[in-house]
Amino acid sequence: MANEDVQRTLEELSRNLKESKAWLEEAQRVAHLGYWVWDLETNHLIWSDETYRIFGLTPQEGLIDLDKVREMIHPDDREAVFRTAGEAVRSGARADCEHRLFRPNGEMRIVHSLGDLKKDSSGRPYQIFGTTQDITERKRAEEAFQEISRKLLESNARLEEAQRIANVGHYSWNLIENRVVWSDEVYRIYGLSPQQGPIDLAMVREMIHPADRELVFHAAEDALQSEVPVDIEHRLVRPDGEVRTIHSVGTVKRDTSGRPYEMFGTAQDVTDRRRSEEALKQSQFYLSEGQRLAHMGSWAFNDSGHYWSDELYKIYGLDPQNGAPTVEQYLELIHPQDRTSMAESIKRMQEEHCGFDQIERIVRPDGQLRYIRAVAIPVIEQEVFKGFIGTTMDVTEQELLTQELRREQAYLTEAQSLTHIGSWAANFATMQNFHLSDETYRIHGLDPRQGPTPLERFWATLHPEDEPVVRATIENAIRTGTDYEIHEFRIRRADDGQIRVLRSIGHRNPAGEIGEYVGITMDITELKRAEEEREKLRQLEADLAHINRVNMLGELSAALAHEIKQPIAASITSANACLRWLARDPPDLERARAAAARIEEDGNRAADVINRLRSFYKKGSPPKREAVDIKEILREMTALFRTEALRHSVRIHSELHEERPHVLADRVQLQQVFMNLMLNALEAMKDSGGELTITSRSNPEGQLVVSISDTGVGLPAENTERIFDAFHTTKPQGTGMGLAITRSIVEAHGGRVWATANQGAGATLHFTLPAKAGARA
Repeated sequence: MANEDVQRTLEELSRNLKESKAWLEEAQRVAHLGYWVWDLETNHLIWSDETYRIFGLTPQEGLIDLDKVREMIHPDDREAVFRTAGEAVRSGARADCEHRLFRPNGEMRIVHSLGDLKKDSSGRPYQIFGTTQDITERKRAEEAFQEISRKLLESNARLEEAQRIANVGHYSWNLIENRVVWSDEVYRIYGLSPQQGPIDLAMVREMIHPADRELVFHAAEDALQSEVPVDIEHRLVRPDGEVRTIHSVGTVKRDTSGRPYEMFGTAQDVTDRRRSEEALKQSQFYLSEGQRLAHMGSWAFNDSGHYWSDELYKIYGLDPQNGAPTVEQYLELIHPQDRTSMAESIKRMQEEHCGFDQIERIVRPDGQLRYIRAVAIPVIEQEVFKGFIGTTMDVTEQELLTQELRREQAYLTEAQSLTHIGSWAANFATMQNFHLSDETYRIHGLDPRQGPTPLERFWATLHPEDEPVVRATIENAIRTGTDYEIHEFRIRRADDGQIRVLRSIGHRNPAGEIGEYVGITMDITELKRAEEEREKLRQLEADLAHINRVNMLGELSAALAHEIKQPIAASITSANACLRWLARDPPDLERARAAAARIEEDGNRAADVINRLRSFYKKGSPPKREAVDIKEILREMTALFRTEALRHSVRIHSELHEERPHVLADRVQLQQVFMNLMLNALEAMKDSGGELTITSRSNPEGQLVVSISDTGVGLPAENTERIFDAFHTTKPQGTGMGLAITRSIVEAHGGRVWATANQGAGATLHFTLPAKAGARA
């Protein structure tokens, strides 16, 4: 009975042992933990099944080859493993080693081995018992965790760097505890040093700009009440006094009951962006204002659309609300005469990706015609066509001025051609021509179509006899820095050798270099010939006038004899009286002296008559303009015609202007005018007698008008103006030259002469003369 109990106990123990072994095996398998026994005396190694599995081997009974184990350990770890085991044997300390091994299939695993040394009673080590655990997955998990941690740290660092670069920080406001936590960048935005823990909310309130403080907290309160995220821009004042602008965005977190417990958000420093935006707005304003002032608009055309600036819409008279026009709508704005060429330019631009620059006319929707200059430039990026950019400028005023300038240039060229005056600009010191008009070329016999001509070619046309004078005059002007005028010099034309007479005027350019002049050259050849002919004509007129005066003196010979005889007879009478007063005893000297004075007076009167006759009769004296008193001329002529007037029962009187009438004229020629007109008036009244009236007045043009009126037979019924023609006369003994000479003299003095019939009897002849200040010399 006792044996059965023992047997049962043994079986029970055996069963429990097997069960414990199975649990141990299962635990080892689950934990990837095996054990091993290393007999130090026999150098034998015993492994558990899990240890075999860890090394990638099939579990087996018996011993494991230690050399095989050595070969399976990673070469880099092999020496360290056995060194650790040797150290444990020598010191008795626990062996603790982590190493890598290679399974037969080449897979590498990481294991952690622990071993304890066992000693006998004498203290001699005889065995090491240890465990080996496959920690490959744990190590991989640790490495993965380390990698995740590294990446997290790196991500946080990048986030911090990104926040620093973007000036964006985040904050968390615990609404339950009323605590605010800032990221480092928020501290920097507020101008504070980053710190751990919450920030004082009262200090934050104080740092917000006073003008924005209420707005900020009102926005936060609205977010708490309405669940609308906070999105606000406000200013803050840093501790150093600098004002910054930040943009804050925040969302409110709520619990399941809807109660807010946290606000999380970001704060971005947008100061520089706002300043840049303001600068951009300012720049855009300047650009827009510049386009407005310059009447220039900009445009762009690419795959994304068509852009027009505001000024461009104004130029074309379009409404920006309607957007940029299509090509077809744009061509409708072009003037019909320019539309085809513009359509071809646009087509070529689109097909060849080339630019253009041209002036065209447009007709605005209001019908106004404008000139525009359109410039297009292709945009090429990395040899890829992207589109076009361009400008359009309203050049109406410039174009009209250009057209006017072209017309004026044409008029000037034509005027220079008609007057034979050419313009030029040159530097006589450097012998450079800057400008030569076409007429300057033609005057010198050169062809303007041959292009720029050196100054030496013009010098070569100078007449040899006049060249020294011309060169000396110009050289002196250069030396003294003054203008010059060469009144007359000759050239020999380069094409036909013809001699021409020129006049040159040069004006020194004060802003230019030494020797730089602008001026004109006039061909006065025909003028010289005309002056010569005019001198011949003047001499002929003078001869005719002299003949006319001689004829008049013949007609007035009786009257002149009386004028001379009368003072002579009076002188003789006074002389006889003087002798009688001297013959008395004693002589009457007072009366004799009075008689002698009368003799002197009568002698001077006779001499005056003779002198007037001599000056009037004198031939060949050139005209001399001087201030002449009309009243004095009239007094002389009245004295001359007194006897003739009495003989024909004609009374002469004058009604001259109150002011003393002076004119700038040749005295003898003016005497002849009065003589001709007064003699004609006397002859018109010689059979009937009458009245001869001389009047003067000023007209609105400031001229002196003299009128000589008679009460004679009057003017012919027809062709009144012909009485001033040469050789036209109504008198049998007349030459027909008197009134013709009168008109020639008056017109030479800048006046005119004409005749009018009186309302009653007779006629009036008028002539005008410029007053002294305006008379032509």
